[in-house]
Amino acid sequence: MAEADITRNVLMYFVLPLWLAAGFADWLCHRASNIANTAGPQESAIHLLMFAEMAVPVMAALHFEINAGILYLMLFCFFAHEATALWDVYFAIDKREVTPIEQHVHSYLSILPLMSLVLVSILNWPQFVAMWGLGTEPARFALSAKQPPLPWTYILSVLSAVIVLEVIPYIEELIRGLRATDGKWISPADLARRRK
Repeated sequence: MAEADITRNVLMYFVLPLWLAAGFADWLCHRASNIANTAGPQESAIHLLMFAEMAVPVMAALHFEINAGILYLMLFCFFAHEATALWDVYFAIDKREVTPIEQHVHSYLSILPLMSLVLVSILNWPQFVAMWGLGTEPARFALSAKQPPLPWTYILSVLSAVIVLEVIPYIEELIRGLRATDGKWISPADLARRRK
């Protein structure tokens, strides 16, 4: 097996599943900290924003040829996700307990996107160096379907796992938070202070 195939398999069958598992573990931590009645729907909305920031580059990588344009998109989304993650912790830290286990899970949720970006860059090295004006080929930006496409069974498995482990739990978290605040976008603690 070629080194590129090994790298691709590590990305597809180890890094991505571990990343999904870490996202689900983070949801379990939020549930254990009673997020609905502490930080409420505002923090849940931040979590959904972070999910979207990572869903865009993952979907792009699954469906399009990786070129300089896709790599720029991935880099932008990575830094946006990291900034939002910092905002999330600042928001949550005085509203609910962020346990050592949750902090450890967060370390995975920071390093796995970076690891994915590094592996994708290695697999597409000529376009990675081209995006910085280096190398022998020009940077490409056109969107073109991945050739050959990834197996439909893999795509379907990834999308199913994303829906079951990320989309449904985090929407459920948001709904619980909105119920706890009677549909208001405010933390329950702030809502209680306003009612006094």
